[in-house]
Amino acid sequence: MSRVRTTRRLQALAATTFVVLGLAACGGNDSGGDSGSKEPIVIGSSLPLTGEFSQPGTAAEQGYKVWQSMVNDDGGLLGRKVELKIKDDASNQDTIVSDYNALISQDKVDLLLGTFSSLLNLPASAVAERNQMVYVEPAGGSPKMFDRGFKYLFFAQQATADKQGEVFAKWVAQLPADQKPKTAAYPTIDDPFAAPNVEGIRKILEGAGVKTVYQETYAIDTKNFDTMVNAMKAAKPDLVVHGAVFEDGVGMIRSMLRADFKPKWFYETSAPSQGDQFSKAIGEENTEGIMFAISHAPTAKTPGNEEFVKKYDEMFGGPPPEDAADAYAAGQVLQAAVKAVGSIDDQKKLADWIRGHTVSTILGDLKWNEDGSPIGEFLIGQWQNGEVQFVLPEDAATTDHIVMGWKPGAGA
Repeated sequence: MSRVRTTRRLQALAATTFVVLGLAACGGNDSGGDSGSKEPIVIGSSLPLTGEFSQPGTAAEQGYKVWQSMVNDDGGLLGRKVELKIKDDASNQDTIVSDYNALISQDKVDLLLGTFSSLLNLPASAVAERNQMVYVEPAGGSPKMFDRGFKYLFFAQQATADKQGEVFAKWVAQLPADQKPKTAAYPTIDDPFAAPNVEGIRKILEGAGVKTVYQETYAIDTKNFDTMVNAMKAAKPDLVVHGAVFEDGVGMIRSMLRADFKPKWFYETSAPSQGDQFSKAIGEENTEGIMFAISHAPTAKTPGNEEFVKKYDEMFGGPPPEDAADAYAAGQVLQAAVKAVGSIDDQKKLADWIRGHTVSTILGDLKWNEDGSPIGEFLIGQWQNGEVQFVLPEDAATTDHIVMGWKPGAGA
C-alpha cells in the first residue's frame, strides 16, 4: 500500500509538470535587461515559510538573505543592488505554481531561485522551464527532477537523493561482522526526496547481507508514530534508516524514546542537519551517534565559508543550519553565472555557462551533468557531544572518531 501511494504521488507530480508546461505564460521574461540600468536586480523565490516544511523553508529564506546582504555589501551584481522578492507557498504544490507564475508574469522578476523540497521544486521548476528562466534549486534532489529533459534546472548540492546515503551505506557494508548490523528497518515519509534516499541505502545494505525486517511509507501529514515504532520494536532491527524532513523526524525519535526503542544504529535524513533546532527538539543528550547525510558544516574550510558563518551569526544568531547554507550556495551559483556572462538578458547563456563550468561554493566545488543534476559526493555527519562532526569520507572529516552506534541519553 505504501509503495502504491508513493507511485501515485509521483505520477501526479509528473502530470502537474505537463499541466504547468501547457498553462504557463509563453516565452522568457524580457524585463531583466541590464543595459546600463542601475535599477535593482530583482530575484524571485517562493518558500514554505508555513506548513509542513516551514522549518527548513525559513532556514532557506535566511540563507538567501545572507547571500543578498553579502552581495550588496560587495557592490551588488553587475553594479546593481540585489532585491529579493519571496512569497510563502505554505508547503502547498498548487500555491507554488501560482507563486512562480506570478513572480514571472506579474512581478516581472529578473531571475529566479528555487524553493525547498523535491515535492515543491518539481512543479515550480516546470514553471521556470516553460518560461525559459534559469532555476537554481537549493533543495530538491529527487531523481525525478532530472528525467524531464529540462535545460534551465540546476541542483546546488553535491548529489541527488538516491546517492546521498551511499557513503554511509558503503561504510556500514564493510564493517567487521561483529559490528555490522544484521537487520534493518526503513520507515519513510511519502516524499520524492526521502524515498529514493532511503531506497539507495537499502539496496546497498541488502547487497551486503543486511536483512530488511520492516519497511513502511507514511503520509506527509502523519503526526503520531507510535504504531510504526511499536511495529519496528517488535521486528528488532539493529539499524533504523529513517527518511524524514524535520517535524516527522523529531516526532519519530520522540516516539521511539517513549517506547524505549533504541536500536543500535540510527540514520535519519534531513532533520539531524538542522543544528540547534534538532538537538533542542529531541534533547541534546539523545543526539549522540545519530548519523545523516549533510552538504555543509560551519567548520568546513571551503572558500568563503568562514565569512558566511560569521554573517549568518550576525544576522540571525548561532551557527547556520544546512538548509540556510544550501540556499546561500544556490545564490552563489546564480551569482557566478551572471558575473561570467556579464548580463541577465539571455537566460540561455546563463544556463549554458552553469552547465559547462565548476562553481566554487561554501559546499565545495559544484558541477553538473547535462540534465542539471550534480556530479559529486555527499558528506556524512554525526552528532557527537552535542555538536555535528563530519565523519565520512575520511578526507573531509572534521574528526577521526566515529561513535559506533546511537547512544540516546549519553550525549553532552
